Amino acid sequence: MTLPQNTITADLSLAVIAAMTRAADAEIMPRWRSLAAAEIRTKSHEWDLVTDADVEAERLLTVALRDLLDVTVVGEEATAANPSLLDEVGTGEPCWVVDPVDGTRNFVEGKETFACMVALIDGGRTQAAWITYPTTGSELHAARGVGAFLDGAPHRAPEPPAPDALRGAVATTVGATTDDYVLARAGTLGPAVPIRFCAGWDYLDVVIGETDYVSFTRTLPWDHAPGALIASEAGLLAARFDGSEYLPGDGRSGILTAHPSVWQRVSDGLAR
Repeated sequence: MTLPQNTITADLSLAVIAAMTRAADAEIMPRWRSLAAAEIRTKSHEWDLVTDADVEAERLLTVALRDLLDVTVVGEEATAANPSLLDEVGTGEPCWVVDPVDGTRNFVEGKETFACMVALIDGGRTQAAWITYPTTGSELHAARGVGAFLDGAPHRAPEPPAPDALRGAVATTVGATTDDYVLARAGTLGPAVPIRFCAGWDYLDVVIGETDYVSFTRTLPWDHAPGALIASEAGLLAARFDGSEYLPGDGRSGILTAHPSVWQRVSDGLAR
């Protein structure tokens, strides 16, 4: 099955954003800074948290998205319960990918930096993407070949203002262990900070020019299919470190997003 060319319309995009907003209003924001201990659990590692907000928001989104387009929904929490669901992303068949609360640890800690993310995959590539920011009411979305939009208006990412002093955000931890060497390598390019542990906010930062690049090691599809397409449609390059295309179902690690004018410089600098 391949989606018809006219599937991704403005009306569909508005409907997805509305569904994400409803899920956040019903299940996420009422629990923000009000979580009970019983609503917080760990998954595979002690640093990998899940809350009732994640589970219930994904449940609502799964129903809403299938009402809009009846294809498989690959949710982060559903995949935690059934890991084989992740295989659907790489089949070439259309599917929704959902991260109901991106940045769950930030959410648990009462920080504002969490997001809700949805992507539509078809033919192994991300075709449309949406990120909403419940604490600010902002949103990003994009469709392949159409462009990126910030709060409903077309948006292009700026070029780095100082190409010889690039501001970066880099993945510096594996689990709870900090890799200072990675941060030191990034420091040779200019000021560098660790990622926010919310890919939705990290991609927002680079798309609006708060940072000049962002790099990640783990690249699960619900974390990166939305942001990578939005960044690409905003004029940035989001690619594997060897320069190849990011495909959300290929199971590979590592992705770097930066303006094309500095992407190779950053890639070379981080590889030193």
